[in-house]
Amino acid sequence: MKAEYRQRQQQFLEKLGTGVAVFCSAPRAIMHNDVDYNFRQESNFYYLTGFNEPEAVAVFAPSHPEHRYVLFVQPKDLSQEIWTGARLGVEAAKEQLGADAVYPIGELDQHLSHYLETGDTLYYHFGHHEAFNQKILKHYQRLLATLPKRGTGPRAIADPSLILAPMRQIKSPAELELMRRAIAITVEAHQRANEIAAPGRWEYEIQAEIEHIFRLRGGDGAAYPSIVASGANACVLHYTENQRQMQAGDLLLIDAGCAYQYYNADITRTFAVSGQFKGEQKAIYDLVLAAQQAAIAQVKPGHPYNHIHDAAVRVIVEGLVDLGLLQGDIDTLINEGKETNSQAYRTFFMHGTGHWLGLDVHDVGLYKHNKETWVTLQPGQVLTVEPGIYIHPEATPTEGQPDIDDRWRGIGVRIEDDVLVTTTGCEVLTAAVPK
Repeated sequence: MKAEYRQRQQQFLEKLGTGVAVFCSAPRAIMHNDVDYNFRQESNFYYLTGFNEPEAVAVFAPSHPEHRYVLFVQPKDLSQEIWTGARLGVEAAKEQLGADAVYPIGELDQHLSHYLETGDTLYYHFGHHEAFNQKILKHYQRLLATLPKRGTGPRAIADPSLILAPMRQIKSPAELELMRRAIAITVEAHQRANEIAAPGRWEYEIQAEIEHIFRLRGGDGAAYPSIVASGANACVLHYTENQRQMQAGDLLLIDAGCAYQYYNADITRTFAVSGQFKGEQKAIYDLVLAAQQAAIAQVKPGHPYNHIHDAAVRVIVEGLVDLGLLQGDIDTLINEGKETNSQAYRTFFMHGTGHWLGLDVHDVGLYKHNKETWVTLQPGQVLTVEPGIYIHPEATPTEGQPDIDDRWRGIGVRIEDDVLVTTTGCEVLTAAVPK
């Protein structure tokens, strides 16, 4: 992967032009008291460096005569490494990570301004690391104050995501290989869940089996909190308690994905715990499946992103009208209330049909260029396609819509696949999980 990171760094340096960019590693995250969560590197930092240690800073200064890529890292310290694990250290970081210069993190303030003054725009993302945000602002303000006498230095601050997001959206063959591995592990986990789910078992048992396979097969663990939602719990979009005992006649919605070497899978399947759908359950499931198939058919290079969601919405609205859950003209039901997201169908389908996927589960990248213009799909992008219908037990219809018969209440169905945009259409990467 050394060549992969070097290629990314060169491409990013070229796109920076006369700017300079600073990236800080992810901050320490506290679980409780003095216990930390497992460290997970900030995605942009990792994408450009491949370095997985905290308390590090990367600087990209294309106008510097010698040091275009600079790292600040924790130095070797056996007394600390005994407690928290081995550090790469300054010397090894220069050799293994290919930086032009590497300094101990304690020397950051001493050297940072020297690199910042080589750029006319400072690229920095103001994230969750508040102390570092303030540090960057102080350096910027100091350089701005001395700019008239010096003549060089940043005159503005911009977010590097504007440059990095388009790079990260187009997956390289190496990235796709990691994503395929994350997906293969997730496929096995979903298949195992389907095999063992039965009336009387608990949602957390299924979660345990799924996440056991994630780690057993070499994954980093769950890409996000696993959703194992039986019965009416499937009507809660981000249900993660996973504490209910499954009953005969329940549907089970599982939304779970494995992370593998920082890349993520994201799969949802819904099936009958007893092995057979009831009439109303089957009607809703078939409708969601038809909506997903229509949406996936829109995943083609050059197609605007919104065509995916629009295709799913039309199928769902037509189906809900046929089932008597909605009434009225189809186009009116789709468009009335669109500006305020208050369309009648949103009682049952209240979210988008997908998102970008990669280093982050909800990966970086624009969906719209402006209020009117959607981005168009490009080969190498990976996205999820995940329509759903959720008839909450306490749902109330929009004014003018029919009452919801009790036989529909408590049914929740979502089907989600990970889809790669190819040069001729798309590939459903998660097709091995039955639906």
